[in-house]
Amino acid sequence: MAITCSLLLLSLFYLIVLFSVVDGAQLILVNNCVENVWPGIQGSAGQQTPNYGGFHLGIGEEVVFEVPEKWSGRIWGRQDCSFDSDGKGSCATGDCFGKLQCGGKGGEPPATVVEMTLGSSSSPLHFYDVSLVDGFNLPVSMKPVGGGIGCGVASCEVDLNICCPSALEVKKNGKIVGCKSACLAMQSAKYCCTGNFADPKTCKPTLYAHLFKAICPKAYSYAYDDSSSLNRCRAPRYVITFCPPQT
Repeated sequence: MAITCSLLLLSLFYLIVLFSVVDGAQLILVNNCVENVWPGIQGSAGQQTPNYGGFHLGIGEEVVFEVPEKWSGRIWGRQDCSFDSDGKGSCATGDCFGKLQCGGKGGEPPATVVEMTLGSSSSPLHFYDVSLVDGFNLPVSMKPVGGGIGCGVASCEVDLNICCPSALEVKKNGKIVGCKSACLAMQSAKYCCTGNFADPKTCKPTLYAHLFKAICPKAYSYAYDDSSSLNRCRAPRYVITFCPPQT
């Protein structure tokens, strides 16, 4: 009888795990940097924003939360932030209108962005990437825990600020804190893939995009960099690491 009960409990456990996977995914945010990070979260239109869109993540700390099936949104890290007891203040990079909790607002570029769109029981694949289209401020990666064959790692593990072209540098108090995208710096259709260039046939990678790609080959270097940057997976949980160990 004890064996039968054990088998029933084990089966129930696997059913709970199965249904938790179908319903969405678990996201684990880890701060591996030597400084504090303030993650920002923005759900896409019509989507919920977990953890009110922003919080503090100390050195070596992690935060775990769930997102439902079909959830899509963006996550980025903010640096050198200062907030008062009401959650009002500012960040050197990735700032969202001077608030600790972004509340559905995006981060001010330049910022390294993790993007994802989760699947559902009928369309099970999750899509995710690390994008430099809005520029760079912190190294970051996203990788699955579990999942099947073909699940890749999206990342920009190197500190691009060290080798950022002078025309793209963003400085605060004499320190380079971010590297603009060519679109943000040049403000032209050619670099932003807009207007007559809003098509993969006409918008090609620029010299700056090639530089970003050479340093961070697993990240989006410009708007149409899909072939080597977009990952597809079906995993129950994903780890997003700020300042991941370089592999």
